Amino acid sequence: MPADLPSPAPSDTKAAIAKPASLRQVAGAVFWSFFGVRKSRDMKADTTTIRLHHVIIVGLLSGLVFVLALVALVMFITRGT
Repeated sequence: MPADLPSPAPSDTKAAIAKPASLRQVAGAVFWSFFGVRKSRDMKADTTTIRLHHVIIVGLLSGLVFVLALVALVMFITRGT
């Protein structure tokens, strides 16, 4: 970059670069998505901070935990009969 060209001012770039979402934020988004309940403003905020591969990993792990919890519940209930 030539020295005579000014660097762009922060206001010229995107307003704010969102920092990556934490594991808790991703888990919260996946949790509410399992129920089909998500606020529009939260969903828009999630699209800028959450990466797709994070959602896939947390979604698969959450689904696995849910299925294992159901299996454990059924085994607990049917063990006494």
